[in-house]
Amino acid sequence: MSPAGGEVQVNLAQFENSWYRSGRSRFTEALWFLVGLPLLRCTINPSSSFRSRLLRLFGASIGKNVIMRPGLRVKYPWLLIVGNDCWLGEDVWIDNLALVRIGNNVCISQGAYFCTGNHDWSDPAFGLVVQPITVRDGSWAGARCTICPGVEFGEGSVAAAGSVVVKSLSPWTIYAGNPATATRMRVLRVK
Repeated sequence: MSPAGGEVQVNLAQFENSWYRSGRSRFTEALWFLVGLPLLRCTINPSSSFRSRLLRLFGASIGKNVIMRPGLRVKYPWLLIVGNDCWLGEDVWIDNLALVRIGNNVCISQGAYFCTGNHDWSDPAFGLVVQPITVRDGSWAGARCTICPGVEFGEGSVAAAGSVVVKSLSPWTIYAGNPATATRMRVLRVK
């Protein structure tokens, strides 16, 4: 019984997401998943420039001096924009059913998970919901943090290791926990 008082049940047989389109043909998607993604994730080749060229070949916009470590996973390269001088650590997973935009001088630490798709838990058919993620210049997503759909990192903001970010982050603020909450302001040292 639903809390609303009626006999409502979850019915995943009714799930339907034919409305969703990645923005490329099924052939391009298949080519990416069968050839491109395994090459991107490959641990044998440590070359960031190879990964950058591969992602660009499949439609990503990748800036200059981007470091990409082995194990990086990107759902759809054509829905990825990365600025200049960024770091994407080992086993970062960009699960981008919607656009992920990463600014300049951004660090995405190892194991971070960017999730642009979710399900409507109030829908008995568990309908798909997608929202973009934006990470502004100078921000940092710590190791093994989870970034949820629709989140925007303000300039210079930090999501500490293991954080679960469900709401947008204010500029120059450090967040930690599950759900991530503001812990203090980020102040850069003068050299």
